[in-house]
Amino acid sequence: MPDQLNPRHLRRRLSQLAGVAVVITTIVLAAPGLGEVRARLAHASPGWLALAVGFELMSVLSYVLIFRAVFCPRMRWRFSSQIAMSELAANSLLPASGAGGLALGAWALRRGGMDVEQIGRKTVALYFLTSLANVGLLIVFASLYAVGALGENPNPPLTYAFGALAAASVLAVLAIPVVLRGLPQRASARGSAGGRIARAVGLVRRSLVDGVPDAVLLLRRRSPGVLIGSFGTTAFDLAVLGAAFKAIGVSPPIGVLVLGYLIGMLGGNVPVPGGIGGVDGGLIVTLTLFHEPLAATTVAVLTYHAIALWVPAVVGSVAFVRLRKTLQRDERPAAICIPLAESIEATPLRTAVPEAG
Repeated sequence: MPDQLNPRHLRRRLSQLAGVAVVITTIVLAAPGLGEVRARLAHASPGWLALAVGFELMSVLSYVLIFRAVFCPRMRWRFSSQIAMSELAANSLLPASGAGGLALGAWALRRGGMDVEQIGRKTVALYFLTSLANVGLLIVFASLYAVGALGENPNPPLTYAFGALAAASVLAVLAIPVVLRGLPQRASARGSAGGRIARAVGLVRRSLVDGVPDAVLLLRRRSPGVLIGSFGTTAFDLAVLGAAFKAIGVSPPIGVLVLGYLIGMLGGNVPVPGGIGGVDGGLIVTLTLFHEPLAATTVAVLTYHAIALWVPAVVGSVAFVRLRKTLQRDERPAAICIPLAESIEATPLRTAVPEAG
C-alpha cells in the first residue's frame, strides 16, 4: 500500500480537516463584518439542507455506477462500491488534486488481481468520462447563452472564454492517442533506474493510447452505467450547490448556477486536502463575477463544500475499512475481470447450432 494511503495517515488527514472546519466555523461566527452571513446561516432551511445531503449521496452512488461500468461490469457490487467510495474519500482527504483516489483504486485493483496494463487504460477511460460530463455541460450552457436560449448573459467574456477552452480541451484529449502513436518508442535497459523510469513512461503512454479510445467506445455503445454514472456524478453534486442556495432563500438562474459551478470547481485543482480554499474561492469568485450577491454566495458555497467534502469522506472512510478486510479475506476478488486480452469491443460468443439432418 502506498504510504499516503496508510490508514494512520488518512485518520490524521480526517482530524486535520475537522480542525480546519472548526477554525472556519469560529471565524464565521465571531469575526466582525459577517453579520449578514451569520443571519443567513441561522435561518437556513433544514429541509433543503437534508435534501442537499441526499443529493451528495446520489452523486457518490453515481460514481460507483460508472466505476464498475468502466473497470469491470462482472465485478461484485460490494467490491466495486468499496473501491469507488474509498477513492472519493481519498480525494477528500489527500492533497493530490484527485490523484489520491486514483492511486488508491489502482492499489486495490492490483492487490485484487487485476493486471497493471488493464488498470492503467481503464483509469484513463474513467478519468476522461467523469471529466467529460463537466466539460460537456460547460460547452452546452455556453452555447445556450450564445443562441439566447437562457436570456441575457451576465458575463459573456467569462462564459465564452471557458466554453472555448472546454471545447479545445476535448479535441486535445482525443488527439493524444494519435500523437503518441506517431512518436518513436525507446527501448529501456533492464535493472537500471533509467530503465524503470522508461518502463513507467511506457505504461503511461500505453494507458493513454488505449484508454481514450476505450472511453469513446463506451460512449458509442451508450453503456447505461457510463452515461448515467458520468452525468449523475456531476449533476447531483451540482444539485447540492443549488439546494444550498435554496436553503438560504436564494435562487440563481440555472445558467449562472451551472456555469458558476463548472468554472469555479477548477479551483479544486489546487493540491490541498479536500480543495479547501481552492474550491471555495473558485466558486465564490466565479459566482460573484456572474453578479450573485457576495454574502449569500459565501454562505451557499461554504454549505455546499461542507456537505460535498464530509459526506464522501465519512462514507468512503467506512468503505475503505471494509475494503481492506475484503482484500485480506478474499483471494484476488478482481481476477474475474481478466484476461487482459478481452477488449471492450470483444464480440459476444456465438452459440453453435447443429445442422439439421
